[in-house]
Formats: sequence, C-alpha cells, structure tokens
Amino acid sequence: MLVDSHCHLDYLQRDGQNLDDVVARARNAGVGLMVTISTKLSTFPEVLAIAETYDNVFCSVGIHPHEADTEFSGDANALTDELVKLAEHPKVVAIGETGLDYYYEHSAREVQKESFRAHIAASRITGLPLIVHTRDADEDTMAILEGETGQGAFPGLIHCFSTSEDLAKRSVALGLSISLSGIVTFKSAQDIRNTVQGLDLGSILVETDSPYLAPVPHRGRKNEPAFVAHTALAVADVKSVTESELAAITTDNFFSLFSKIDRAAFGDAA
Repeated sequence: MLVDSHCHLDYLQRDGQNLDDVVARARNAGVGLMVTISTKLSTFPEVLAIAETYDNVFCSVGIHPHEADTEFSGDANALTDELVKLAEHPKVVAIGETGLDYYYEHSAREVQKESFRAHIAASRITGLPLIVHTRDADEDTMAILEGETGQGAFPGLIHCFSTSEDLAKRSVALGLSISLSGIVTFKSAQDIRNTVQGLDLGSILVETDSPYLAPVPHRGRKNEPAFVAHTALAVADVKSVTESELAAITTDNFFSLFSKIDRAAFGDAA
C-alpha cells in the first residue's frame, strides 16, 4: 500500500472533481490512505467533512503561512488552544500545514513566525505531527524548529521537500521526516534527487500536494492522489530499491509518524 501523506481534496472538490472518482482512482493505483490538508481554519469544516466521508481519508488542522495575515488573530495562545481543541476529532491526525514562505510573502514574516510557533505548541501538546511548509526561508525555518525543539520535542515533517541538503539534514537531526512530492520526478530536480540519495529511507514519506505539482508523466494536468505512485517509483529508483520495498518502507514511516491512525483498521494492505 502507498499513502499520499499530503493532498488538498477540498481544492479538487472546488475545481469540480468528483471525489468518489478521485478516491476510487487512488485505490486502483494502490494508494490506500490519504491525508487532506487544512490551509485555513475558516475552511476547516469542509476539509473535515471530506475526511468524515471516506474511511481511508484523514485530515490536518492549521493555517498555511500564506493565510496567516487573514486567519491568525495575533493571539498565539488562542490559536494553539483552538488547534488543540479541533485536533480532538478522531479524523484529525496532524497540525498544519504551517511554516514560512518568503517567496510569495502573502503574509508578513513576523505574523508567519508567530503562527508557526503557535502550531508547534499545538503539536507538542497533542503529540500530532507538525506539517511544515518552507520556501525561500530555510534559515528562519530551521532557527524556529531548532529553537522550539530545545523547549520540548514534537513530531513532524518537512512537506513537499524542494530545498537544500542542509535543511534536510538538520531537519532529520531533529527527528523530523522528509516528504517527497512529484518534484522529485522533474528533469530540473537533480539537486533534490542527490539529496534524497543521502537520506535514510526511514525518514522518507511520499505525497502529491495535489492538485499541484503533478509528477512526470502527468505534467500539466491537475495532480491527484493516484499519481503518488509515480513519485514513489522515482524515489525507489533514486534509492535503488524495488517499488514494493519503497511502498512498504514509506507506509511504515507514515504510520509511525501519524500514530493516531489505527493501522489495524486497514488490514493486510497496510
């Protein structure tokens, strides 16, 4: 079984996709489980409703750094409390996505940082993995992650890894996982593949980040969870393991990190 550890099924739904068909295509591709990711608290009910509809779909709760200016009131303690409360739902298995994005800077940097820290606090309290988005913000991202780890450990992952080898190594040193998207299949991504070669298989997950970043051979199309199989194939090639070995390892890694999910509920496939 493969797991798509990060997708945005609510985005696909808003684009007019029939989610029954999306989930069915994922199953047919060997993708037995998906985590649909929250980017706004204001749209979290929609994300949660999707997770509640499908036995093999779970969700996160959080505020993307792009949305920090409009979704975060500035009261970090209040945000942490709200995240912790919403995470009590059995279908909520992660905190985020959160982090820093200095490429688009849709939200002020200091607001992003405060929101990020509030999410880390919620991850620490709940024990749920923190889903970290970082773009053009490596040093500030690591400064916050390393500083916060010093105040108490928390589980998490760098999602849609597309940055430096240094960030990958420092993240893994903190006990974080690295989640790989369709970017690893891109012709232009040799630096990322080089970094992946040096990563321990025990730290790797796979994802789509759908509807974005469709992998080869689906470039130019809307991405969807079924396509994570292509990412997994590319990672298996980089790591010189078979597809089935890569699927087994990344699924083991997923259940170790997303420990709120009852693996037994997915039978032998998991």
